[in-house]
Amino acid sequence: MEAGDVHARPELLTVADTVARDKGIEREEVLEAMEMAIQKAGRSKYGHEHDIRAHIDRKTGEIMLARYIEVLEDGAEIENEYTQLPLTDALRKKSDATPGEFIVDILPPIDFGRIAAQTAKQVIVQKVREAERERQFEEYKDRTGEIVNGLVKRMEYGNAVVDLGRAEAILRRDESIPREHFNNGDRIRAYIADVRREPRGPQIFLSRTHPDFMAKLFAQEVPEIYDGVIEIKAVARDPGSRAKIAVVSHDSSIDPVGPCIGMRGSRVQAVVGELQGEKIDIIQWSPDAASFIVNALAPAEVAKVVLDEDNNKIEVVVPDEQLSLAIGRRGQNVRLASQLSGWDIDILTEAEESERRQKEFQDRSKMFVEALDVDDVIAHLLVTEGFSSVEEVGFVPVDDLVEIEGFDEDVAAELQERARAYLSTREEEMNTKRKELGVEDDIAALDGINAAIMVAIGEKGIKTLDDLADLAGDELLEMLPAGTMSLDDANAVIMAARAHWFADEPVSEDVEGGDETPTDAPEDAG
Repeated sequence: MEAGDVHARPELLTVADTVARDKGIEREEVLEAMEMAIQKAGRSKYGHEHDIRAHIDRKTGEIMLARYIEVLEDGAEIENEYTQLPLTDALRKKSDATPGEFIVDILPPIDFGRIAAQTAKQVIVQKVREAERERQFEEYKDRTGEIVNGLVKRMEYGNAVVDLGRAEAILRRDESIPREHFNNGDRIRAYIADVRREPRGPQIFLSRTHPDFMAKLFAQEVPEIYDGVIEIKAVARDPGSRAKIAVVSHDSSIDPVGPCIGMRGSRVQAVVGELQGEKIDIIQWSPDAASFIVNALAPAEVAKVVLDEDNNKIEVVVPDEQLSLAIGRRGQNVRLASQLSGWDIDILTEAEESERRQKEFQDRSKMFVEALDVDDVIAHLLVTEGFSSVEEVGFVPVDDLVEIEGFDEDVAAELQERARAYLSTREEEMNTKRKELGVEDDIAALDGINAAIMVAIGEKGIKTLDDLADLAGDELLEMLPAGTMSLDDANAVIMAARAHWFADEPVSEDVEGGDETPTDAPEDAG
């Protein structure tokens, strides 16, 4: 092949068409790669300092190799004497030359030597590879979340390189099911977890451990899921060992669990077989968190649940003999149920719950005996009726106390008086203590802050408004006894503590309705 040859070279176009068809890329991209290769060979022959460009005619295959020289205004700075020329000199070469245009010198044909031909081939191969990778990225970038089939091409450091037919993908070792082993030529089914551009080109990342892989497998096996009659609400997996999948039916006449299991378990067994024997619990989803978690802990039976919605926690009480089943081997059952539901699950046996309730009952009774100076009978009655703090006794409507069996208005009034006296005395003691700790009065003025809270933060070194304002909400909560305030309340207290940082900012002159600026405001304020 000779660069600069003015004869038609239709074989070049034939080669370009063949490469484009085989690699699945545009013909134009192949021809541009050929032009770059010829251009590179031309620069090697005539000098890399020259601006040498090649062009292949798209209809005839004719190659033109030429040197381009830019025409500059007289007096303009010449940065490269080989590629730029002042107007005066350019007019000697071309009588109608104008600044900004290029003088094109057609170069004679060049023979491709062995080195030049090898270089040209490398350029073409590199450009074709780049174009092929770009095509792969464009083809697969919107296919994240699909299941694909492929053949294992080779193993690299435990990672499987998978041939998808029109692209290569990688299945990393940590995305394979434990104890799963692949050999070259193995057929594999996997989930496209991510498609992204990497320094070495676009990469397609596969996964067989992703929860959605299981969901997609069920969609392939269960027509009702594919049709949208049954919806998969959540999946939790311990890959290769056990999984839980929550399903709900949008048709009241169809039970969601049965179709997922199939006749004699045929459908679920197809999925289990693909996942190397992973045991799958199919659970009916419920909008009621308590009911859903009871279902999620199957096969264990649940006696009682107590929800703590503020902290997204749920306490589950199970019969003593069901504890190990509810927790599962190495905590697997409760962990998967927690992932599936999104709640923190705390499991107690009936005996543990009974013991804890008795301890709470005794502790609260003792607290009322000491704080209100009453006997055990009255203290027990208060706890039995649901009173858990002296504040509740002191400030509930008096009728709530009168309703307790054995209490009359006099007893209720006396209890409230004692409760308020106790709280007042405790507040004074705490106030004295917080002053001894050096906690400033400014903190006491904040909404949501009492003397007990000031003592707690004072013992942690928080003495001023600035100290408090520098905290984050969760940091403040860590300093206080559990249940003192919620995270939202803690954040509100901290924002109130920060208010003084902005209170002294000067008012701008152009604020509507006010044209005065503090005399001590800095000149650039506003």
